[in-house]
Amino acid sequence: MRGYFSIGSERISKPMNLGALMRTANAFGASYVFSIDAEHRLRDAYQADTSKSAGQIPYYQWDSVDEMQMPRGCQLVGIELTDDAVMLPTFRHPPQAAYILGPEKGNLSDEILARCAHVVKIPTKFCINVSLAGALVMYDRHLSMGGYAPRPIMPGGLGGDGRPADHGRG
Repeated sequence: MRGYFSIGSERISKPMNLGALMRTANAFGASYVFSIDAEHRLRDAYQADTSKSAGQIPYYQWDSVDEMQMPRGCQLVGIELTDDAVMLPTFRHPPQAAYILGPEKGNLSDEILARCAHVVKIPTKFCINVSLAGALVMYDRHLSMGGYAPRPIMPGGLGGDGRPADHGRG
């Protein structure tokens, strides 16, 4: 997989959500994690991240949208349930992307949405936990950009040797 990505949240307020987002970002190979206007008590929320991601990938905290800086060529992708958002399963991820999620009890600000090159929604009936939403977006990016073989037609999968992996259960 080529390119890079980062993931963050605007106005995140729960330490466990930030810790889970950081841990999952580390697991999926994010280049960095960020927050904008995070709750002040979250500034040192590393205790919620059991994988100690802060020692593996940078964490940037900006106080406002105006302070946010991204690498040249990086596209900001908002994750939000809006009527005109693209459904995640049909979205082609940019090679250089920064994904931003809204707060636990609210939506992305108009200022952030105005800076987004794309707005994507996860096809759920209602809002889900911010760290879970982040995990789904990162998994979708990994799956769609990872160079995996197409899924087989029949139930099951392929083993490491490229043949059907029925493990004697088929």
